[in-house]
Amino acid sequence: MKILVINGPNLNMLGVREPEIYGEMTLDKINEELCEFSKTLGDIELDFYQSNHEGDIVDKIQSAHKLYDGIIINPAAYTHTSVAIADAIRGVEVKTVEVHLSNINSREEYRKQSLSAPSCLGIVAGFKQDSYKMALLGLYNALKND
Repeated sequence: MKILVINGPNLNMLGVREPEIYGEMTLDKINEELCEFSKTLGDIELDFYQSNHEGDIVDKIQSAHKLYDGIIINPAAYTHTSVAIADAIRGVEVKTVEVHLSNINSREEYRKQSLSAPSCLGIVAGFKQDSYKMALLGLYNALKND
């Protein structure tokens, strides 16, 4: 099973940027922990991608078509603004789970709206780095049961 993990803008600054909201763990460490967790599930190959640029994220999602079994995406700030990312997710027909470190529903009003979530199989939010593990488990089970 091949899974693409996409991280959006400012997530390269994890561990430095607002640790009280996002935690103190770096994105590299989150990716490392996710790789370790994936070994407990079975034969999973994870590829990681991070960009601060919306068009690059759209290109990466489109490149997943027929190449990946699933996508885990943290669109970050683009969650609330990007119709292009939502359209790309719908367009590739690859099962996708949206993930967030913080609980977007307990934050500012504008963060409560996700434009990408309706294009996704599910959403996991609010569990800091464990959100990624929960997303992988859910995606793995959905793909396994197809």
